[in-house]
Amino acid sequence: MTRFTYAEYISLFRTNDTKRSSSPQKTSSSERDIEPSELICAVRRGDVQRVTELASVCDADNWTALHEAAHCGQTLCVQALLKARGVCVDKRTLQEQTALMIAVHRRHLDCVKILLEAGADPDISNKNKETPLYKACEQECVAMVELLLACGASVNQRCRRGWTALHEAARRNNIALCQTLLQARAAVDARNADDVTPAIEAARHGRTEALAYLIRNGAGVNLQTCDGNTALTEACRHGHGDTVKLLLQHHADANRPCSAGLLPLHIASQHGHEEIVSLLLPLSSRVRVRESGVSPLHLSAEHNQLNALRVLIRSGCDVNLRRSSGSALLCAVSAGNTQAAAELLRAGADPDAEPVLLLAAEQGCVETVALLLEHGARVEALPALLTHTHHLSVLRCLLEHGCDARPCFTPHTHPPEEHAGRSRSEPGLQFCSWIASPRWSRSAAEVVDLLLECVGNVQLCSRTAALLRDAPEWPRISDSTSSPRPLMHLCRLRVREQLGTRRLRSIDSLPLPGPVLRYLSSRTSS
Repeated sequence: MTRFTYAEYISLFRTNDTKRSSSPQKTSSSERDIEPSELICAVRRGDVQRVTELASVCDADNWTALHEAAHCGQTLCVQALLKARGVCVDKRTLQEQTALMIAVHRRHLDCVKILLEAGADPDISNKNKETPLYKACEQECVAMVELLLACGASVNQRCRRGWTALHEAARRNNIALCQTLLQARAAVDARNADDVTPAIEAARHGRTEALAYLIRNGAGVNLQTCDGNTALTEACRHGHGDTVKLLLQHHADANRPCSAGLLPLHIASQHGHEEIVSLLLPLSSRVRVRESGVSPLHLSAEHNQLNALRVLIRSGCDVNLRRSSGSALLCAVSAGNTQAAAELLRAGADPDAEPVLLLAAEQGCVETVALLLEHGARVEALPALLTHTHHLSVLRCLLEHGCDARPCFTPHTHPPEEHAGRSRSEPGLQFCSWIASPRWSRSAAEVVDLLLECVGNVQLCSRTAALLRDAPEWPRISDSTSSPRPLMHLCRLRVREQLGTRRLRSIDSLPLPGPVLRYLSSRTSS
């Protein structure tokens, strides 16, 4: 007889620990490299006599005729096989699947009843330690659950990760299953390996109806997982507003921190659930928030959660509050969240309280740099900013907003060679040393050419001149530094200097003819 591998059936019961509801698809017959065996054909056509004759057949996976009959839901074959000599009702496959487990998974209620009446053990688990009762809850088959419980199935038996049947019922929001299990004395606050209770599992998935039923039956609303998360924390994390309302109505503690020290308000702000933030704001203790070391405003800014950020700002949160990580504005700029930074600046955040402009320049974010400058960030001397950026677009933006380029051309002496590698934080590092660094050397000529448009009559130091002499821009640079600058150029610089950096931000709004406005605008944008 041709031997047949039953791996496709076995695979049906391999369940991922983290996605317990999914089950692999059965391999189609077109994918097989051999034909189905005589046993399979006999079971599928319901040939009781032939199946009985093959009752003792067992393949390499320990799959028997009884397993096949249970899989196919052939009740007559199951009954006949149970009467056959030498057939064990609880014989397991290599995956530790009994015929009962297979019948439950395939939702063959009649086969399940026959097997239980024949003495099948309802508590034999598979390799994942999942019992037939657990599988019946996965299938959401209340009648099968009732049948298994009536035959003595252990209602609180756990799978490998500690999940019980009630966890599964709660996750699926099946009230009938929850009721059946609780009537059979299921532990309402059973904990899995991570101390997750059915109520916490229901809250995590937004199963409000199941959660309400569990609470009515005594489930604790303030129990914590091994990470300190409560049902309220999980509902806030995943944005289940109705679940949060239910928990708050049943006195869930809005000031109980998780192991990381974050309150539910922090979690909701971090994940951008503005409706939940509004619910929690009046219930959250300012003392507890302060003790956490981080404000909800910081978290929403860091994660660019604009709606939550607006709710927090409207509630009166101090936009200039500084924690160990700095201000909320610094968090937003550090994370590259220009929109969050804009919200904070519009709400009155101080762009000069911390070196946020230097940080934005270092990141090369022109949009953020321009935003900070438009909201009053002071433009420092160019060498200091130049050491924090290697982006020409940022440099151009700084110059257009009035950054003083003259210090780059201040006459100076060159330090000895052994000091050329000093860090940028050390005083005395000259512009020519930076322009010769690997970061800038390839675009040194373009940088100097750009800077010369923002200064008057200046000269290059010998080191800078030597660096640029072979560049295509050198003739123009040499002409600009060796000859007097045009009067129009000097006048424009003088007018811009008199306007000051703050007025330069609104130069386009001056009631002047277009040609004059273009003249006053920096040529660095062209």
